[in-house]
Amino acid sequence: MKVLVLTLFCLLLAENEAKRFDKCELAKSLKQKGLDGYHGISLADWVCTAFYESRFDTSAVGPPDSHGNRDYGIFQISSRWWCDNGHRPTENVCKTSCNAFLNDDITDDIKCAKMIVLDPNGMGAWVSWREHCKGQDLSGWTKDCNL
Repeated sequence: MKVLVLTLFCLLLAENEAKRFDKCELAKSLKQKGLDGYHGISLADWVCTAFYESRFDTSAVGPPDSHGNRDYGIFQISSRWWCDNGHRPTENVCKTSCNAFLNDDITDDIKCAKMIVLDPNGMGAWVSWREHCKGQDLSGWTKDCNL
């Protein structure tokens, strides 16, 4: 019985671990989960944004802003508007805990990112996209990924 409980505990821990993707692995995952062309946004835009936001690291947490809000996960989703950080009232538009964005399962990150791009700011909600990806040749972000 102890072995079974210990095994289940280890599986739960492993399931909640963070992950650092490589470029092509992330591109494939984003494509499989429906981001390629979502709301007219290319897969390369998403990959570029994730790189400049988190360096493809699902455990990334940004520093607090002047109001104590932080950005979480591979897309650095803000606790001010999009998730509940558990510390102060937030808009929590995505109806999820910010900590849900810190594990290796990026399904919830993608679901929230899809909501973010429907906002009037679109991809412009991400400063890194505006500064590093917008209007650039992004073909290198998915090149050689065998998509």
